[in-house]
Amino acid sequence: MINDLRFRIWEFRFCIVSCFLILVFMLSCNQPKTSDSNKFTNYFRQGELLYTKHCSNCHQADGSGLGRLYPPLKQSDYMNENFEQVLCLMRNGIQGELTVNGVQYNQAMPGVPTLTDLEIAEITTYIYNVWDNERGLVDVKEAERILNTCGRE
Repeated sequence: MINDLRFRIWEFRFCIVSCFLILVFMLSCNQPKTSDSNKFTNYFRQGELLYTKHCSNCHQADGSGLGRLYPPLKQSDYMNENFEQVLCLMRNGIQGELTVNGVQYNQAMPGVPTLTDLEIAEITTYIYNVWDNERGLVDVKEAERILNTCGRE
């Protein structure tokens, strides 16, 4: 009887420890990578500030554009279909006709050549994750790779 009681106590302890270890394992698997989420948050917030400073005067704070002068970024087919070109436009600008959502725009967009690769990555992270977009982080290394190919098409 005492051996049976000892066995049941040992079995109970084993069960408790096993459940605890399984719980710890499951919780650790579901934890977000805080460094990645912090990096995204930092890029997004800085990108919003940079967008406000350099882009919102023409494209508006809500990304709706300015009539038929400046195209919208919000729900923009051009932006969604030309990711790499969008980064190049930030640095180098564009002159000539551009079609966005079936509407022709022919207002020159000056680039901002003083923006760093990091700043362009931050603006890109912002505009591609606001207004119902969900691209995620655009890392400076990805931006740098793209910006190094601008004009080589």
